[in-house]
Amino acid sequence: MSYFVYMLLCEGGSYYLGTTNNIAKRFQAHLAGKGASYTRSHKPLKVVYQEELPDKGSALSREHTLKKLSHAQKVILISSSH
Repeated sequence: MSYFVYMLLCEGGSYYLGTTNNIAKRFQAHLAGKGASYTRSHKPLKVVYQEELPDKGSALSREHTLKKLSHAQKVILISSSH
């Protein structure tokens, strides 16, 4: 089963990174306040990046790597994915 690493743009210009097997369902959970605590206090606006990986372990590893990027590096990643 494929998993995804996704990045949300939140109010205030911050980004939230997560892992899921269903991006649409997970985004709706964030909007409903049932996602991560971060997105309850920083309203998610839209999905700005997603990357499909072959399994959950790979997705979690990639998420960990992406979380280490600076804000500027995340902006470059997002712009290069379009």
